Amino acid sequence: MLDIKFVRENPELVKQNIKNKFQEGKLALVDEVIELDKQNRAAITEADQLRADRNRLSKMIGGFMAKGEKDKAEETKKLVAEQAQRLAELEKLEAELQEKIKTIMYTIPNIIDPSVPIGKDDSENVEVQRYGEPFVPDFDIPYHTDIMERLNGIDLDSARRVAGNGFYYLMGDIARLHSAVISYARDFMIDRGFTYCIPPYMIRSNVVTGVMSFAEMDAMMYKIEGEDLYLIGTSEHSMIGKFIDQIVPEAQLPITLTSYSPCFRKEKGAHGLEERGVYRIHQFEKQEMIVVCKPEDSMTWFDKLWQNTVDLFRSLDIPVRTLECCSGDLADLKVKSVDVEAWSPRQKKYFEVGSCSNLGDAQARRLKIRVNGENGKYLAHTLNNTVVAPPRMLIAFLENNLNADGTVRIPEALRPYMGGKEIIG
Repeated sequence: MLDIKFVRENPELVKQNIKNKFQEGKLALVDEVIELDKQNRAAITEADQLRADRNRLSKMIGGFMAKGEKDKAEETKKLVAEQAQRLAELEKLEAELQEKIKTIMYTIPNIIDPSVPIGKDDSENVEVQRYGEPFVPDFDIPYHTDIMERLNGIDLDSARRVAGNGFYYLMGDIARLHSAVISYARDFMIDRGFTYCIPPYMIRSNVVTGVMSFAEMDAMMYKIEGEDLYLIGTSEHSMIGKFIDQIVPEAQLPITLTSYSPCFRKEKGAHGLEERGVYRIHQFEKQEMIVVCKPEDSMTWFDKLWQNTVDLFRSLDIPVRTLECCSGDLADLKVKSVDVEAWSPRQKKYFEVGSCSNLGDAQARRLKIRVNGENGKYLAHTLNNTVVAPPRMLIAFLENNLNADGTVRIPEALRPYMGGKEIIG
């Protein structure tokens, strides 16, 4: 969310940013919110003047009464009553205007970083760099669920009977592999100086609207019926929500946390081959990382975060690439975003396994996360990135470590988490 003062002083810049994100339908909102802000400031000024007059007139009434000038006192009381009625009207108007301004400001997208490529959608995202050599073996690689089924590692039929499509039972060594990847990712991030955290798996609506747009909320979140609670779609939401309404001493920055959680998503519009597998599902587990830092440090941390994911996947012998998200593919709160994609030997292409985002001060403004610095208080910057999200990551793992005989090689880094196993077969 932008600062209304910024919008008021830079309307053309805000409009150009909307055009760069190909959201022309929102252009009229800029002029509308500026006019509402003008009305709101006028109402505040008048209300403040009335409050000052009320104090002045109250003293005058006391003076008139002391002098025995009851008629003047009564006339002044009548004026105070009239002004009180007007003040009540203004306070009601202020509340209405501020709510309208807030709703619009939640809709106007954040200012993207100048380095973000301009494009309409994810088809215009830009490859930045590849890490590791993509490899296609001289034998056919089955679909990922077929690999798992041959290893007695997945039961989709039972999951459909129990919960419907988009769920799964992981079994045996595949289930163990899933847990091993999560544990390895946890320790990987701890070794990089991040503090491990297990957060709440449900959050209140004020946290939801503080960390994401209304459109994202509707597409992702499951609401708990009859309660002001939502199941998290990713732990970054409850992790950033940890700092709601907090004033953080500057000396504590940067705050670097890595969190484990189950995640729950509606996945509206999911379709195609992946729907019968574990690529796009309603329930999964994830290791996440978040940073709360000074504004001047956020781009440095942005590069560190996505590099962590690249390094983790390469430590498991999985080729990856980074993809710069174009303007039209950025969610409204994001300043800049990079996706990490893993190589799929079966499909002979890369697919997304993680996303790193710099949100500037947008979440901090909504959640009132402030920093107490030497020169006063200011809004923090927040960032998040996926460390690893199995079972999607398992697809890349199985395809890139599959042997011709159907067994799966366990990379050396993961063997301590698999009881020393070198092969799943």
